[in-house]
Amino acid sequence: MTLHRVNPAELSPPTGFSHAVTATGSRLVFLAGQTALDGDGKVVGAALPAQFERALTNLLTALRHAGGTPADLARVTVYATDVADYREHAPELGRIWRRLAGRDYPAMAVVGAVRLWDDQALVELDGVAVLD
Repeated sequence: MTLHRVNPAELSPPTGFSHAVTATGSRLVFLAGQTALDGDGKVVGAALPAQFERALTNLLTALRHAGGTPADLARVTVYATDVADYREHAPELGRIWRRLAGRDYPAMAVVGAVRLWDDQALVELDGVAVLD
């Protein structure tokens, strides 16, 4: 499997994402949206950074069990109930991402959502990975 991150010089420098990702491989993994649910199905973490960390951990757990690693992520979409809060916490969220997933960023988008499936959820992540 090969992922190539494309960040053209004529676009603004990417911070915490890649502008485009090309992928070659033989298997796609579609990762369902993950919130900050614990093993008992309860949302944990009162603030966005704690919920983001748990949601990302859940996403990476699903990916790992499908045979992948964070470096295999080609695309991640983040759904946030408060985009301004997400932007305010962006530096901390970036540190969480780098600690859990590394520095090879997938193509990403943040989408504002009125609410998520779980009423207490502040953030949800889904993604696509490409494996050999």
